[in-house]
Formats: sequence, C-alpha cells, structure tokens
Amino acid sequence: MQKTNNTSATTATPSLRVRAAFAAAQNAKRGVLVPYFMCGYPSAQQSVEVVLAAAEAGADLIELGLPFSDPLADGATIQHAGHLALERGMTMRGCLEVARQVSARNSVPLILMGYYNPLLRYGLERFCQDAATSGVCGLIIPDLPPEEATLLQAAAIASGLTLIFLIPPTTPDERIAQIAQRAGGIPGSFIYCVSLSGVTGASSTFEILPSLLARIYGYTKEQGLPVVVGFGLTKPEHVTLVSSLADGAVVGTALVKLLDKHAENEQVEAVRAYIHSLRAATSRT
Repeated sequence: MQKTNNTSATTATPSLRVRAAFAAAQNAKRGVLVPYFMCGYPSAQQSVEVVLAAAEAGADLIELGLPFSDPLADGATIQHAGHLALERGMTMRGCLEVARQVSARNSVPLILMGYYNPLLRYGLERFCQDAATSGVCGLIIPDLPPEEATLLQAAAIASGLTLIFLIPPTTPDERIAQIAQRAGGIPGSFIYCVSLSGVTGASSTFEILPSLLARIYGYTKEQGLPVVVGFGLTKPEHVTLVSSLADGAVVGTALVKLLDKHAENEQVEAVRAYIHSLRAATSRT
C-alpha cells in the first residue's frame, strides 16, 4: 500500500510534519482530528490495522498509547486496554514496532502518549532516536511536569521530535504562561488542553471550555502554538464544538469502547466509519 500523503511530508523533520498537519487543516477551514489508540490493543497486529483505518478515514494526527502499569491520567476504559495489552505481551519495543509498521504504510504523523518511567528505563536519548527511526513525530508525557522535562526535551529535539505539554482547567495563568513559553521553544509543539478535571473518558458538558481556552490562547497566540482539546470527547457534535473553539480535537476512550463492541473482523470498518463521521464534524464552514 502506498503512503496516502505526499512525499515531501514524509521526508520533513518529524516535528515539522506535526505543524504542517495544523497548517493544512487551517487552510481547509477545519480543526485537526486526533484519535487515540492503545498500542497492542486488542492485539499488536490489530492495533496496526485499526490505526491505519483511522489514518485512511481522515485522521490528521494519531496518538499511540504506551501501556503502563500505573497510568494515573487514564480512565477505566483506557486503563483496561493498557493492562490487556501488557498481559498480551506488548512492550516499549513492541509499541515502536507498531509505529514503524503504521508509518511504513501511511504518512499521518504519529504521537506517542505514555508515562515517564518506562522512557527513563529505556534511556531518553535512545528512546527518542528509536522513536524517530520508527516514524514517530512527537511525545506526550502526562506525568512529566514541564519544568522537569529539560532532559527529555533536549533528547526529543535532538532526534527531530516535538514534545507536547498538557494544561488542565486548574492551571493558574502564571503557569499557563510558563508552559506556553517553554512549548514555544520546541519545534512543532502544541498545547493539549484538558477539557475537565479528572481522567480520560469522564463525562463533560464542556461548560468551562470557552473560558479555559480564552485563558490559554491569551498566552499561546504570541508563541504561535496550536491548541487541541481532549478528555471526554465522544460524539461528532463534541468535535464540532471543539473545532469551533480550538485548533483540534482528541478522541480516545470512545475508540477503545468501539473496538470492544465489535468482533475483530468488524473493527477496521467500524473505526473507519466512526473516524469518517468525526472528520466531517471538524469543518468550520
């Protein structure tokens, strides 16, 4: 299968490919769509196939979850998927192999989302180098505070990767400013706005989102940083709302539940149809 995007996108510095995805969506007057999948769930090979289905159906960026035994930011659904992936033999090297297989067949930028301890055990420089070689473009590490990210940030930049920080609703303005300033110095970075106080998959009415995003954009516009919103998004109408307020939307828990509802031979088409519906919801016209 040929890569779906143009050749120049596949040869650019990984971090710049992330920023190019935002630029392409902005030019098309829509938000970026960022689905999340757990590496190794429901199996290593099937996770490759469902990620490819999402890419082909219109995902702009794709988050690949790194399963971990103590995933503090994950809700019950993603925790369960991660635990099953670990029980079925998924490892850090296995996650990189999933990324390698996906990137060999599609050029949608891949972002690894996981926890700091496994990266530290792997070796930060070696992990970033291996991730870049596997086709990864960036990292999201939810349990790593920005002020403690200096070593990983340096390793990521040296390998051409970007590093993305999260901003939850409880973040004071002074800290938002500090995070934006740090992210502004990382090629290809963007801000991940957490739409609610809690874990992934929690329900949300998004009542606080407009004011939260107004606060964040007050500091990120000067840095030219895109902002995506995640946690609690499950429906096309959620994506439509978020796309009207921010640069992109992240959907994760709903995809894990979708896989759970379908037999393995139905999962690829189910993901394809769901992502297609979400992609249509990103339009701002």
